[in-house]
Amino acid sequence: MAITPENDPRTAMRRQDRAVEDDAWIRKFLARSPQGITATVHDGQPYLNINTFVYDESTHSIYMHTAGSGRLRTNVDADERVCFCVSAMGRLLPADTARELSVEYDSVMIFGRGTIVTDTELARAKMLMLIEKYFPHLRPGTDYRPITQQEIEEISVYRIAIESWSAKRKVAPTDFPGAFEFAAGSI
Repeated sequence: MAITPENDPRTAMRRQDRAVEDDAWIRKFLARSPQGITATVHDGQPYLNINTFVYDESTHSIYMHTAGSGRLRTNVDADERVCFCVSAMGRLLPADTARELSVEYDSVMIFGRGTIVTDTELARAKMLMLIEKYFPHLRPGTDYRPITQQEIEEISVYRIAIESWSAKRKVAPTDFPGAFEFAAGSI
């Protein structure tokens, strides 16, 4: 049997009660998520890279960029298999036992193939998609200098072609007793 997104063992879900089967919800979550984590491996050593990204629905792909050389570039050049994850944490949920302490969350796990975008015009277009996601109020040539050819040549633009994805979600009732937001420190 051929592996399809529907029967891919990489996306098998243990907690079916938390599975999100709605692809439209997944696409929206990817569109609003601020950063993702890309997992690669090199010589048996796992490596994670946290980065900004954009989901391109027209190609069903994730795009991001890094410096022209580095660990992520080396790993993707050696092995295209990647895993990409985005998540959001909700309220903390107190309980009477340590085992039952919990948290609300949304998450999407993606499996696919990572490649370097070598076509400079395509790389420029995907960089503009990234800028539009994070700086929608800024315009090239007005608010910042348009991307130069040299800049495109000095970076690595990645495409993760999505083979399969899965999503999980846990949301407690709004009146959950004692639920509270995590108070993270500032950077």
